[in-house]
Amino acid sequence: MQIPVIDLAPYLEFSSNCSSAAELEAHSDLKSLCLEVSRTLKETGALLVKDPRCSAEDNDRFLDMMEKYFEMPDDFKRQQERPQLHYQVGVTPEGVEVPRSLVDGEMQEKLRSMPIESQPSRPAGPDPKWRYMWRVGPRPSSTRFKELNSEPVIPEGFPVWKDSMDSWGYKMVSAIEVVAEMAAVGFGLQKDAFTSLMNQGPHLLAPTGSNLKRHGQIGTVFAGYHYDLNFLTIHGRSRFPGLNIWLRNGQKMEVKVPVGCLLIQTGKQIEWLTAGECIAGMHEVAVTDRTIEAMKVASEKNRSLWRVSSTLFGHIASDAILKPLGHFAESPLACNYPPMCAGEFVELELAVINLKGSKEDDAS
Repeated sequence: MQIPVIDLAPYLEFSSNCSSAAELEAHSDLKSLCLEVSRTLKETGALLVKDPRCSAEDNDRFLDMMEKYFEMPDDFKRQQERPQLHYQVGVTPEGVEVPRSLVDGEMQEKLRSMPIESQPSRPAGPDPKWRYMWRVGPRPSSTRFKELNSEPVIPEGFPVWKDSMDSWGYKMVSAIEVVAEMAAVGFGLQKDAFTSLMNQGPHLLAPTGSNLKRHGQIGTVFAGYHYDLNFLTIHGRSRFPGLNIWLRNGQKMEVKVPVGCLLIQTGKQIEWLTAGECIAGMHEVAVTDRTIEAMKVASEKNRSLWRVSSTLFGHIASDAILKPLGHFAESPLACNYPPMCAGEFVELELAVINLKGSKEDDAS
Protein backbone atom coordinates (compact mmCIF):
# COMPACT_ATOMS: atom_id res chain seq x y z
CA MET A 1 0.00 0.00 0.00
CA GLN A 2 1.30 3.45 -0.91
CA ILE A 3 0.50 6.56 1.12
CA PRO A 4 -1.27 9.04 -1.15
CA VAL A 5 0.09 12.55 -1.69
CA ILE A 6 -2.52 15.23 -0.99
CA ASP A 7 -2.01 18.60 -2.67
CA LEU A 8 -3.23 21.25 -0.21
CA ALA A 9 -3.32 24.02 -2.85
CA PRO A 10 -7.01 23.59 -3.87
CA TYR A 11 -8.17 23.73 -0.24
CA LEU A 12 -5.93 26.71 0.49
CA GLU A 13 -7.34 28.56 -2.52
CA PHE A 14 -10.90 27.77 -1.43
CA SER A 15 -10.22 28.91 2.15
CA SER A 16 -8.77 32.22 0.99
CA ASN A 17 -11.92 33.05 -0.99
CA CYS A 18 -14.75 31.55 1.04
CA SER A 19 -14.95 29.56 4.22
CA SER A 20 -18.56 28.73 5.10
CA ALA A 21 -19.51 25.13 5.81
CA ALA A 22 -22.34 25.33 3.27
CA GLU A 23 -19.95 26.38 0.49
CA LEU A 24 -17.58 23.55 1.35
CA GLU A 25 -20.43 21.01 1.35
CA ALA A 26 -21.39 22.21 -2.13
CA HIS A 27 -17.81 21.77 -3.41
CA SER A 28 -17.82 18.02 -4.13
CA ASP A 29 -14.16 17.78 -5.19
CA LEU A 30 -12.92 19.43 -1.99
CA LYS A 31 -15.29 17.37 0.15
CA SER A 32 -13.89 14.23 -1.49
CA LEU A 33 -10.35 15.45 -0.76
CA CYS A 34 -11.26 15.96 2.92
CA LEU A 35 -12.72 12.46 3.05
CA GLU A 36 -9.50 11.07 1.58
CA VAL A 37 -7.47 12.89 4.27
CA SER A 38 -9.57 11.46 7.13
CA ARG A 39 -9.68 7.98 5.58
CA THR A 40 -5.92 7.87 5.05
CA LEU A 41 -5.18 9.06 8.58
CA LYS A 42 -7.57 6.42 9.92
CA GLU A 43 -6.19 3.54 7.86
CA THR A 44 -2.47 4.33 7.82
CA GLY A 45 -1.77 6.85 10.60
CA ALA A 46 0.22 8.83 8.03
CA LEU A 47 -0.29 11.22 5.14
CA LEU A 48 1.97 12.82 2.54
CA VAL A 49 1.09 16.41 1.66
CA LYS A 50 2.32 19.03 -0.77
CA ASP A 51 1.96 22.55 0.62
CA PRO A 52 2.89 25.37 -1.78
CA ARG A 53 3.95 27.48 1.23
CA CYS A 54 6.63 24.93 2.25
CA SER A 55 9.25 24.50 -0.47
CA ALA A 56 12.06 21.95 -0.78
CA GLU A 57 14.48 24.91 -0.58
CA ASP A 58 12.99 25.93 2.79
CA ASN A 59 13.56 22.40 4.08
CA ASP A 60 17.13 22.34 2.76
CA ARG A 61 18.03 25.64 4.44
CA PHE A 62 16.70 24.32 7.72
CA LEU A 63 18.60 21.02 7.40
CA ASP A 64 21.83 22.91 6.57
CA MET A 65 21.61 24.93 9.80
CA MET A 66 20.74 21.93 11.97
CA GLU A 67 23.59 19.86 10.50
CA LYS A 68 25.98 22.68 11.43
CA TYR A 69 24.57 22.74 14.98
CA PHE A 70 24.65 18.98 15.58
CA GLU A 71 28.25 18.85 14.29
CA MET A 72 29.30 21.14 17.16
CA PRO A 73 31.16 19.51 20.12
CA ASP A 74 28.95 17.78 22.68
CA ASP A 75 30.11 20.18 25.43
CA PHE A 76 28.83 23.12 23.36
CA LYS A 77 25.47 21.47 22.71
CA ARG A 78 24.98 20.61 26.39
CA GLN A 79 24.97 24.34 27.19
CA GLN A 80 21.46 24.36 25.69
CA GLU A 81 20.25 21.44 27.86
CA ARG A 82 17.28 22.18 30.19
CA PRO A 83 16.41 18.96 32.09
CA GLN A 84 14.63 21.00 34.80
CA LEU A 85 12.06 21.93 32.10
CA HIS A 86 11.53 18.27 31.11
CA TYR A 87 13.67 18.85 27.98
CA GLN A 88 10.72 20.68 26.43
CA VAL A 89 13.04 23.48 25.27
CA GLY A 90 16.69 23.37 24.23
CA VAL A 91 18.68 20.24 23.48
CA THR A 92 18.07 16.66 24.56
CA PRO A 93 21.37 14.69 24.38
CA GLU A 94 21.60 11.20 22.99
CA GLY A 95 20.89 8.50 25.56
CA VAL A 96 18.05 10.38 27.30
CA GLU A 97 14.87 9.52 25.38
CA VAL A 98 13.71 5.98 26.15
CA PRO A 99 11.61 4.21 23.50
CA ARG A 100 8.26 3.17 24.89
CA SER A 101 8.81 -0.37 23.62
CA LEU A 102 11.56 -0.77 26.25
CA VAL A 103 9.37 0.13 29.23
CA ASP A 104 5.79 -0.76 28.27
CA GLY A 105 5.04 -4.39 29.14
CA GLU A 106 1.77 -4.45 27.23
CA MET A 107 3.51 -3.14 24.11
CA GLN A 108 6.30 -5.73 24.46
CA GLU A 109 3.71 -8.50 24.59
CA LYS A 110 2.10 -7.13 21.42
CA LEU A 111 5.48 -7.04 19.65
CA ARG A 112 6.18 -10.67 20.46
CA SER A 113 2.89 -11.67 18.85
CA MET A 114 3.67 -9.87 15.58
CA PRO A 115 4.75 -11.81 12.47
CA ILE A 116 8.55 -11.76 12.18
CA GLU A 117 8.46 -9.60 9.04
CA SER A 118 6.40 -6.95 10.83
CA GLN A 119 8.36 -6.79 14.06
CA PRO A 120 10.29 -3.59 14.80
CA SER A 121 14.02 -3.44 15.37
CA ARG A 122 15.04 -4.13 18.97
CA PRO A 123 16.81 -1.15 20.59
CA ALA A 124 19.63 -1.94 23.00
CA GLY A 125 18.80 1.01 25.27
CA PRO A 126 17.87 4.70 25.15
CA ASP A 127 17.82 6.38 21.73
CA PRO A 128 21.32 7.37 20.47
CA LYS A 129 19.99 10.58 18.92
CA TRP A 130 20.07 14.26 19.86
CA ARG A 131 17.00 16.48 19.66
CA TYR A 132 16.42 20.23 19.80
CA MET A 133 13.12 21.60 21.09
CA TRP A 134 11.98 25.03 19.90
CA ARG A 135 8.58 26.46 20.75
CA VAL A 136 6.55 27.76 17.83
CA GLY A 137 3.71 30.24 18.03
CA PRO A 138 2.17 32.22 20.91
CA ARG A 139 1.76 30.70 24.35
CA PRO A 140 -1.06 31.44 26.81
CA SER A 141 -0.52 34.32 29.26
CA SER A 142 -1.90 32.12 32.02
CA THR A 143 -1.49 28.34 32.18
CA ARG A 144 -1.25 25.54 34.74
CA PHE A 145 1.61 24.01 32.71
CA LYS A 146 4.42 26.56 32.67
CA GLU A 147 7.18 23.99 31.93
CA LEU A 148 5.37 22.98 28.73
CA ASN A 149 5.20 26.63 27.65
CA SER A 150 8.73 27.83 28.52
CA GLU A 151 10.85 30.44 26.75
CA PRO A 152 13.11 29.17 23.94
CA VAL A 153 16.86 28.57 24.18
CA ILE A 154 19.16 30.12 21.53
CA PRO A 155 22.70 28.73 21.02
CA GLU A 156 25.55 31.23 20.65
CA GLY A 157 27.15 31.65 17.25
CA PHE A 158 23.99 31.06 15.21
CA PRO A 159 22.76 34.57 14.29
CA VAL A 160 19.94 33.34 12.04
CA TRP A 161 18.78 30.68 14.50
CA LYS A 162 15.58 32.36 15.71
CA ASP A 163 14.48 33.51 12.25
CA SER A 164 15.19 30.11 10.71
CA MET A 165 13.46 28.14 13.45
CA ASP A 166 10.44 30.45 13.52
CA SER A 167 10.08 30.57 9.74
CA TRP A 168 10.18 26.81 9.21
CA GLY A 169 8.18 26.17 12.37
CA TYR A 170 5.34 28.50 11.42
CA LYS A 171 5.13 26.97 7.95
CA MET A 172 4.92 23.47 9.43
CA VAL A 173 2.22 24.49 11.94
CA SER A 174 0.26 26.13 9.12
CA ALA A 175 0.38 22.89 7.13
CA ILE A 176 -0.83 20.91 10.16
CA GLU A 177 -3.71 23.35 10.67
CA VAL A 178 -4.91 22.86 7.09
CA VAL A 179 -4.72 19.07 7.42
CA ALA A 180 -6.55 19.31 10.77
CA GLU A 181 -9.37 21.31 9.14
CA MET A 182 -9.64 18.88 6.25
CA ALA A 183 -9.60 15.88 8.60
CA ALA A 184 -12.35 17.42 10.76
CA VAL A 185 -14.55 17.93 7.70
CA GLY A 186 -13.82 14.37 6.53
CA PHE A 187 -14.75 12.98 9.95
CA GLY A 188 -18.06 14.86 9.94
CA LEU A 189 -17.06 17.43 12.57
CA GLN A 190 -17.10 21.22 12.47
CA LYS A 191 -14.24 22.54 10.34
CA ASP A 192 -12.56 24.14 13.38
CA ALA A 193 -13.18 21.22 15.75
CA PHE A 194 -9.45 20.45 15.98
CA THR A 195 -7.86 23.81 15.14
CA SER A 196 -9.80 25.66 17.85
CA LEU A 197 -8.22 23.33 20.41
CA MET A 198 -4.75 23.85 18.88
CA ASN A 199 -4.87 27.63 19.48
CA GLN A 200 -1.87 28.63 21.67
CA GLY A 201 -0.84 24.99 21.96
CA PRO A 202 2.75 24.10 22.96
CA HIS A 203 3.79 23.31 19.38
CA LEU A 204 7.40 22.22 19.23
CA LEU A 205 9.81 22.24 16.33
CA ALA A 206 11.91 19.26 17.39
CA PRO A 207 14.58 18.30 14.84
CA THR A 208 16.65 15.23 15.68
CA GLY A 209 20.31 14.69 14.91
CA SER A 210 21.80 11.21 14.58
CA ASN A 211 25.54 10.82 14.07
CA LEU A 212 25.94 8.29 11.27
CA LYS A 213 29.75 8.41 11.56
CA ARG A 214 29.43 6.99 15.06
CA HIS A 215 26.21 5.00 14.81
CA GLY A 216 25.88 4.23 11.10
CA GLN A 217 25.78 0.44 11.31
CA ILE A 218 22.91 -1.56 9.79
CA GLY A 219 20.23 -2.15 12.40
CA THR A 220 21.20 0.71 14.73
CA VAL A 221 17.95 2.10 16.15
CA PHE A 222 17.86 5.89 16.49
CA ALA A 223 14.24 6.07 17.60
CA GLY A 224 12.80 2.85 18.96
CA TYR A 225 9.26 1.70 18.15
CA HIS A 226 6.88 4.28 19.63
CA TYR A 227 3.94 6.58 19.06
CA ASP A 228 3.90 10.37 19.41
CA LEU A 229 1.98 11.81 22.36
CA ASN A 230 0.86 15.00 20.58
CA PHE A 231 -1.95 15.71 18.07
CA LEU A 232 -0.25 15.55 14.66
CA THR A 233 3.46 15.32 13.81
CA ILE A 234 4.92 16.73 10.60
CA HIS A 235 8.33 16.14 8.99
CA GLY A 236 10.16 17.54 6.02
CA ARG A 237 12.13 15.13 3.85
CA SER A 238 15.31 13.80 5.52
CA ARG A 239 18.53 13.41 3.54
CA PHE A 240 18.94 9.88 4.91
CA PRO A 241 16.15 7.25 4.78
CA GLY A 242 15.34 5.07 7.77
CA LEU A 243 11.77 5.80 8.91
CA ASN A 244 9.47 2.79 9.21
CA ILE A 245 5.78 3.07 10.07
CA TRP A 246 3.11 0.51 10.94
CA LEU A 247 -0.27 0.70 9.23
CA ARG A 248 -3.43 0.06 11.21
CA ASN A 249 -3.52 -3.52 9.87
CA GLY A 250 -0.09 -4.16 11.41
CA GLN A 251 1.88 -4.00 8.17
CA LYS A 252 5.37 -2.51 8.48
CA MET A 253 6.27 -0.02 5.76
CA GLU A 254 9.35 2.03 4.95
CA VAL A 255 8.37 5.63 4.22
CA LYS A 256 9.66 7.36 1.10
CA VAL A 257 8.94 11.09 1.17
CA PRO A 258 9.00 12.66 -2.33
CA VAL A 259 11.03 15.83 -2.83
CA GLY A 260 8.93 18.87 -1.89
CA CYS A 261 6.49 16.88 0.23
CA LEU A 262 5.82 16.69 3.96
CA LEU A 263 4.92 13.65 6.05
CA ILE A 264 2.09 13.88 8.60
CA GLN A 265 1.67 11.28 11.36
CA THR A 266 -1.16 10.80 13.84
CA GLY A 267 -0.41 11.23 17.55
CA LYS A 268 -2.16 10.12 20.72
CA GLN A 269 -4.17 13.33 21.11
CA ILE A 270 -6.08 12.84 17.85
CA GLU A 271 -6.77 9.27 18.96
CA TRP A 272 -8.32 10.70 22.12
CA LEU A 273 -10.43 13.27 20.25
CA THR A 274 -11.78 10.65 17.81
CA ALA A 275 -12.32 7.88 20.41
CA GLY A 276 -9.89 5.64 18.57
CA GLU A 277 -11.27 6.21 15.06
CA CYS A 278 -7.74 7.46 14.34
CA ILE A 279 -5.06 5.70 16.35
CA ALA A 280 -1.61 7.02 17.15
CA GLY A 281 0.73 5.79 14.44
CA MET A 282 3.60 3.54 15.51
CA HIS A 283 7.00 4.18 13.95
CA GLU A 284 10.77 3.80 14.34
CA VAL A 285 13.96 5.18 12.80
CA ALA A 286 16.77 2.72 12.11
CA VAL A 287 19.79 2.37 9.83
CA THR A 288 18.77 0.41 6.73
CA ASP A 289 20.39 -0.53 3.43
CA ARG A 290 18.98 2.67 1.94
CA THR A 291 20.54 4.69 4.77
CA ILE A 292 23.94 3.16 3.98
CA GLU A 293 23.53 3.99 0.27
CA ALA A 294 22.72 7.62 1.13
CA MET A 295 25.77 7.72 3.45
CA LYS A 296 28.05 6.62 0.61
CA VAL A 297 26.69 9.35 -1.66
CA ALA A 298 27.04 11.98 1.09
CA SER A 299 30.64 10.91 1.79
CA GLU A 300 31.56 11.11 -1.89
CA LYS A 301 30.17 14.66 -2.01
CA ASN A 302 31.83 15.60 1.31
CA ARG A 303 28.45 16.33 2.91
CA SER A 304 27.45 16.02 6.56
CA LEU A 305 26.84 12.52 7.94
CA TRP A 306 24.38 13.72 10.56
CA ARG A 307 20.87 12.45 9.85
CA VAL A 308 18.57 15.38 10.63
CA SER A 309 14.80 15.12 10.76
CA SER A 310 12.90 18.41 10.49
CA THR A 311 10.17 17.28 12.88
CA LEU A 312 7.43 19.42 14.41
CA PHE A 313 4.97 18.27 17.06
CA GLY A 314 1.57 19.96 16.74
CA HIS A 315 -0.23 19.98 20.11
CA ILE A 316 -3.62 20.62 21.61
CA ALA A 317 -3.42 23.61 24.00
CA SER A 318 -2.19 22.53 27.44
CA ASP A 319 -5.26 23.80 29.33
CA ALA A 320 -7.78 22.41 26.81
CA ILE A 321 -9.72 19.24 27.63
CA LEU A 322 -9.01 16.09 25.65
CA LYS A 323 -12.22 14.13 25.10
CA PRO A 324 -14.02 12.52 22.15
CA LEU A 325 -15.59 15.24 20.00
CA GLY A 326 -19.03 15.44 18.39
CA HIS A 327 -20.43 12.08 17.28
CA PHE A 328 -17.28 10.32 18.52
CA ALA A 329 -18.59 10.87 22.07
CA GLU A 330 -21.30 8.29 21.22
CA SER A 331 -18.77 5.66 20.20
CA PRO A 332 -18.73 2.46 22.30
CA LEU A 333 -14.98 3.08 22.68
CA ALA A 334 -15.42 6.60 24.10
CA CYS A 335 -15.21 5.23 27.66
CA ASN A 336 -11.53 4.40 26.95
CA TYR A 337 -10.83 8.10 26.46
CA PRO A 338 -12.05 9.92 29.59
CA PRO A 339 -11.88 13.74 29.73
CA MET A 340 -8.39 14.92 30.69
CA CYS A 341 -6.50 18.18 30.55
CA ALA A 342 -4.08 18.00 27.59
CA GLY A 343 -1.17 19.30 29.68
CA GLU A 344 -1.76 16.64 32.32
CA PHE A 345 -1.84 13.97 29.61
CA VAL A 346 1.47 15.22 28.18
CA GLU A 347 3.18 15.18 31.59
CA LEU A 348 2.03 11.60 32.23
CA GLU A 349 3.39 10.50 28.85
CA LEU A 350 6.72 12.33 29.35
CA ALA A 351 7.20 10.53 32.66
CA VAL A 352 7.05 7.17 30.87
CA ILE A 353 9.75 8.05 28.31
CA ASN A 354 12.09 9.52 30.95
CA LEU A 355 11.74 13.22 30.06
CA LYS A 356 10.03 14.22 33.30
CA GLY A 357 12.37 12.64 35.80
CA SER A 358 14.36 15.80 36.37
CA LYS A 359 12.47 17.32 39.27
CA GLU A 360 14.30 14.90 41.55
CA ASP A 361 17.56 16.15 40.02
CA ASP A 362 16.70 19.70 41.10
CA ALA A 363 16.62 18.63 44.74
CA SER A 364 20.06 17.03 44.72
